[in-house]
Formats: sequence, C-alpha cells, structure tokens
Amino acid sequence: MLGNWSFGDYFKEEACSMAWELLTEVYEIPRDHLYVTYFGGDPSLGLSADEECRDVWLRLGVPASHVLPFPLKDNFWEMGDTGPCGPCTEIHYDHVGGGRNAAALVNQGSPDVVEIWNLVFMQYSREVEGNLLPLPQHHVDTGMGLERLVTVLQNKRSNYDTDLFTPILDAIHKGCRAPRYQGLIGDADFGRVNMAYRVVADHVRTLCVCITDGIYPGFSGAELVLRRILRRAVRFCSEILQAPPGLLASLVPTVVEVLGDAYPELTRNANQIKDIINENEAAFLSSLERGRRIIERTVQQMEPSTNFPAEVAWSLYGSLGFPLDLIDLMLEEKGISLDSTAFNELALEDAKRKAGGAQAEQPGNTNTHLDVHSLAWLQSSNVPATDDSPKYAYTVGQHGQYEFSPCQATVLMLYRDQSLHKEVGAGQRCGVILDRTNFYAEQGGQDSDQGYMIPLGQQDVLFPVESVHLCGGYVIHEVTAVETLRAGDQLQLFVDEAQRLACMTNHTATHLLNFALRRVLGDSTEQRGSHVTAERLRFDFDTKGHVTVEQLQQVEQVVQDLIQKNEVVHMAEVPLTLARRVQGLRAVDEGYPDPVRIVSLGVPVENVLTCDSKAAVQTSVELCCGTLKPTWKPQSTSRVWERHLLQTGSVEDLAIISERQLVKGISRLIAVTGGRAKEAREVGQCLAMEVDSVSLRMKQRITSIPKMQDLSKEVGQLTKVVASAAMPQWQRKELQTILKVLQRTANTAVKKLELQQAEKVAQILLAKYCNQPVIIDTVPVDSLSILMKVVNKLCDKSPGTSVLLLSPQASGEVLCACQVSKNCLPVFSAADWAVAVCTKMEGKAGGSPIVAKGSGNAKGMQGALTTALEFAQSKL
Repeated sequence: MLGNWSFGDYFKEEACSMAWELLTEVYEIPRDHLYVTYFGGDPSLGLSADEECRDVWLRLGVPASHVLPFPLKDNFWEMGDTGPCGPCTEIHYDHVGGGRNAAALVNQGSPDVVEIWNLVFMQYSREVEGNLLPLPQHHVDTGMGLERLVTVLQNKRSNYDTDLFTPILDAIHKGCRAPRYQGLIGDADFGRVNMAYRVVADHVRTLCVCITDGIYPGFSGAELVLRRILRRAVRFCSEILQAPPGLLASLVPTVVEVLGDAYPELTRNANQIKDIINENEAAFLSSLERGRRIIERTVQQMEPSTNFPAEVAWSLYGSLGFPLDLIDLMLEEKGISLDSTAFNELALEDAKRKAGGAQAEQPGNTNTHLDVHSLAWLQSSNVPATDDSPKYAYTVGQHGQYEFSPCQATVLMLYRDQSLHKEVGAGQRCGVILDRTNFYAEQGGQDSDQGYMIPLGQQDVLFPVESVHLCGGYVIHEVTAVETLRAGDQLQLFVDEAQRLACMTNHTATHLLNFALRRVLGDSTEQRGSHVTAERLRFDFDTKGHVTVEQLQQVEQVVQDLIQKNEVVHMAEVPLTLARRVQGLRAVDEGYPDPVRIVSLGVPVENVLTCDSKAAVQTSVELCCGTLKPTWKPQSTSRVWERHLLQTGSVEDLAIISERQLVKGISRLIAVTGGRAKEAREVGQCLAMEVDSVSLRMKQRITSIPKMQDLSKEVGQLTKVVASAAMPQWQRKELQTILKVLQRTANTAVKKLELQQAEKVAQILLAKYCNQPVIIDTVPVDSLSILMKVVNKLCDKSPGTSVLLLSPQASGEVLCACQVSKNCLPVFSAADWAVAVCTKMEGKAGGSPIVAKGSGNAKGMQGALTTALEFAQSKL
C-alpha cells in the first residue's frame, strides 16, 4: 500500500493537489482516463455533501463530468463502530479510455474502471451512541494500491499480468503439472487452475514478508491468520496444481528477486523463510491427507443424506485444525453440506465448557472417574499404571516454535457406566485407559489436554479426546467411539498443540505473577490457589485489602520485565529437605513429594541450592507439583508435574483483567497472556479514548436538555461496557473513577437545566393566571421530570393554588402532572384528579393526595382538559 498522512499539517486542498500532480505529471497518466468521487452527503446523519472537496477537484481542472458524488457506503470511511472517521474522495482509472465517458461505470464493479487511490479526510469521531462529533484537528490518510498502480503504468488489465507477479506465476508453472497460467476467471477457469495460480502467488508473497517481519504461522492472532494462509496455499498446490511437496518454499527465491530491492530483509532471511514454510507444509499435508480419508470414509458410511455429521466435522475442526471453510469446500465438491445447526450447538457447548473451566466438569462423570471396585480390580490384576512421561517430550525448534511429539500406546481397558470393559461399540462414550500417554490429565489446578487418537495403520478413523483425568495412577481419556474400540488396540496419540501451548504459557505466567505480587505487595503475600486454562489464569492470594491501581500497574510491569529478559525456565528434582532451605522460597502451604520439583527463572537450580544464594529473593523460584494427596509415597508412580515454557519470552504479554476480594483477606486475580493480553490492552485504549471524548464534550457549554440527557446516557452505557470488558484492571478502575464523576456531573447538569426551563415556564404561567385557585393548562416541555418541576414551582410561588398541566409530545403521548394545595385536603385528591384526566386520554396515572402524575393519548387531550376543570370545580 502506498500513501501519505497528515496530522493537522494540511487538508483537502493540499492532499488532492499532490495526488493529482503525482498521477498526471510525474506518472503521466492521461487525465481523461481519471475520475474522482466525493461524499454526496447523508441527511439521516445530518451530513451535507462534501462540496469543499468537489470544488478543489474542479479548481484543479478535472471536468465536472468526471467529478461524481456517492453515498455513505462508497465515500465515507470509518475505522470501526466508533472512532475517527470522515468523508473520502477516490480516484478511479478507466482502462479503456479513448475519449469515452465512463462515469456510469465508476463504483459499479466494472473490471474496466477501477479505484487506484483513496484520500480519507478524518474530521469526525463516531461515539458509542453513533453520533458524529467534529474532531478538534483534521487529518488526512491516503492509500493507493501498489499493484493497481503498476497495472496502469504497465498498461495491463490485471495485477497478475504485471512484473510483480509474472515471475512468480512462471515459477509455479515450472514446479507443478498444471497448464500454464492464462488469466482465466469464473466459469472459463475450468478446474479453478488459474485461481490456484493467483492464490499461491499472492499467499507466498504474504508469507515471505510476514515471516521476515517476525510473524510465524502459529495458533493465535496474526500468527493464526498466517497459518491459515499457508494451509490454503498448500492445499491449492497439492490438490489443484498437482504439485509435489515443497513447491511453496521453492517460490521464495523468486519472491526475493521481485521484492528484494524494496524489502532487503527478504534476501537475508530467505533460507529461514523456506525452512518455516517447509516445516508447516509437512505438518499440514499429513493432517490434510488424514482429514480427506476421514471425510471419504464418513461419506461412504452415510445413509442417503445431504447433511454431513456435525460430530465428524467438529473433530476435523477441533482436532486436526481444519478451517471451517475448508471443510465446507471439500464437502461441496462431493455435493453434500454440513449440518450447520448441529455444528454450532457443538461449538456453543465447547465455549460454555471453556468459560466454565473446572466448574463445567461433571463431578460424577461415570466415564472418567473410576469407582473403588474398578480401581481395586485393576490394581489386584496387576494392570500397570499409565506411564505419562511422554507428556514432557516437547522441544523448541530452531525458529522458536514448540514441537510436541506424538505417542504410540496400547489400550489396556475401557471404562463405561462405572464398570470396566474390554470392548466398547461405535457411538458409545467411554474412558480409555492406556499403557502410556502424552496427554496431561486435569490436576494441579490446570485443565487437561485435548487432542485425538487414531488406530495404528488406520488413518481414516479419529477419536477426539475431550478430557483427561487421573485416578489412582491410571490416566483416563474420555472419547466417543466412532468405531468399535477393544483392549489391545494400538493407537497413536496427538495432543492439541495450540491448547497445550496456551496452558503452558498461562502456567509459567502464574509463576511470574506470584513473584511479581510478592515483589510489589511484600514477602508476606502467599498464594492460596490457582487454576490454569488455555484462555486465562486465575490466582488467589492473601491480602489486607483491594490491590490499588498503582500496585496493579507495578505487578504487570514486574512481569513485563521478566518477559522482556526472556529468562530460561530451569527445572530439577531435589530432596525436599534441601528445597526447604532455599532462602525466600515461594511455596503453597500443602504436602509435597520427596524429591520435589523446583522451577527457577533465569538461575539454574543448582545455583539456587547453594547456602549463600539469594536467587529466590531476586527471581521466581518455586516448588511446583500441583495437588497431591497427603498419602503420597516416594515409590508412587503418580507424581504430578506441571507444564512449563522453556523461556519466559514466550509469554509475550500479561494483563490482569480482574481483581476482587473473595472473602476478607483473600483476593482473586484473573489474567490473560499473549494475544489475549494484547487484545485486552487494545480494548482498554479504545475505551479510554471514548471516555476522553465524553470528558471533552462535558466541558463544553451545553444548553440543550436532550443533548445533555444523551450525554448522561452515553456515560451510563460506557460505565456498563467498562465494567464488563476484558481490559487491564488498573485501567478499568481509573476509567470507572472518571466515569463516576462524569455521571454525577451530567446528572447535576440535567437537573440544573430542567430547573431553569421549569422556572421560565412557571413564570409565564404565574403571570398568566395571577394567583387563581386552580391552574389548568398545556405547556411544551421535554420530559415528565420537567413538567413536575413546573408544577412544584407554581405551587411554591402560589401556595393556595392547585395545578394540573398537560404536555403533548412529538410521539403522540401526553404527559400529565398535578399538585393540590394542602388547604383543599382531604376533599380534593391529586391522585384522583390525575386518574380522571388520564383515563379520559386512555392512559394511566397514580400518586399521592398531594402530588400525582400520568400519561395518555393526544387524541383525548381536549376532553381531558375539560374533565380536569370539571373535576376541580366539583371539589372546591
């Protein structure tokens, strides 16, 4: 993307002039080929046409027939639902030209007339309520498509016909068995071969530039997007272009040749880019082939139906990482579709389970919690406990990515409905007990791994693992058997790498948080519990009161410092007596095994154990074993080790999004890490901008009651959003303090304006009726609150007068308010008076003998006034 910015230095006149000069004089693009558009206005928003912009173009010599107005959707730019926005002007190019007038083709999707440059004039801010307010300073943001500009300068009709793409397209042809690229689209592109050429060429450029900039295919945020881009490109290479593995990486030198002058970093990182693409391609091709076999087998076994089973699609999506659009595409090719309703229900169930954490688990789950008789039988039959040491078989690759090894295992026994079985039929839910596993069972305040199993040598059957539990040394994997499962079956086990890595991140972050809390709040701060999921971490600790805003900021900063240092996470088992001697050791007050595991950040454990070491005071050094029964014995095989990152830098970021007291003396923090922490900070920044905007407008002199009421409502809505948003807790507290003051200020201002209006109306009525015993009239006011204030003012100024006022509204409703002089009680009741009047207007009313209010329909207002007078006369 090409373009330029202005932060208040220049505006429409200069931006348009520079753009026109560059295109027509520097690039020498024929003027009669260019058309410009401007914002034509929007009455619903109270925005008039941008005639200022139109006039600039006309002064530059653009013919009036080439200066075209367009509505909001075409010529008004917004960054989102809220924030800076404004009208824009676009420059379009007619590829045909030749003296014709192509105005009718502008913004109509014609391939002959395309937009090449958009100049955005940011002069408004869209608020939460949707209203637009002028910005105190005007800005310019322009964007011109590099590829589209090159098509114009090289007299081509498509981006892919320019020298930015043709070398890459040629390289693709050399590496695959497909016909040469012909530029075909739509129905003419038989087999979507030309589309595949374009996808692969575009995606490999994206991969090269992103990887060079340090964004690698991963499991969240931008990394996840890049992972999906790579997988889409790989699929087009293998399935459409019939290319052998490695084609994508083989295109890297060509991309470097095309873009290397503009991005010299590409040249330096070419080998690294190829390695990363090859590694990810190999992993995906394996999953792609397995997924294709599963789909083929499922389709063959389906009864005559056009709906693909949601359970199988969910397994592909959750276990193999298949994007939903890829599943839809593969099914569409077979003339069937996914049962979307059932799929969405599974997604909702999964979301609820994740949101509920450990509380979402069924405590009485009969498939994962061994009953005492089954446990006793397993032990007496010498069935060996599960070897779960393979769960620690992970390493960091040369590019910093975590690599998890699969595991081969044998089914020892199956568990269903509180009894052991040697065989479970298809469609039944059961617990699978294996001789070994690389899955982490739920324990130590951490969620279990998820993933899948496949029978050895049978790649088209997949058993998704939904949860994993530990019972008496046996690790039980909860699955739904898609085929018959038997004791003795050989399985390959694959953990969900994204979920495992997220849990590891949050676990290591828990240690950082524990150290930071003690550093900021004092050494007496002790952990009282924690729970780790892939989405977030929870940490309970003792405290004397709420943590202040400053302390929360300091805690986050200490964690940030440890992340920035990228400390190595050292782990070792040591005798418990030796571990207890470590000065400043942070530990949970519970029973520990012997030997015990120590986790130390940045300092090797052997250094921590020296007599004079102060390491545990200066960095995070903790015992780490999870929850253990007091009856643990050294010879037991059921020791609980928890998962950790190998270096603190992988945490990336940590944001505390909640802090509250559970009970007196114990507080609970909720924190998120990595991409979720980044999102939380972005949310906080956006909300801070909204609050700043409201604060600025609150300082302006507003004399309109409806505008001030709208501002008050906006503060109320912002208060609710700030209270519930996932954002840094310190920032939430700051904004809540500001919003509380703003709400009080707004409410006071509304009352003040209402009193001023009521005073004016009351003065007019007092002059009109001059101390008469009864005042009955209609007045124009904005609300029932103001109407009541008018009535009160009249009665205060004229204590012997009884007053009833009606106020017709634009909506067709009529407001009613009345007050009876105390001298007329108890004969004359305000409540009865209001009911009689509002009933005449088919409405309702209520109140006390002295003051009452109500409303009705405007159609009966004249009759209501007559009723009001007759009622008063009958009582006086």
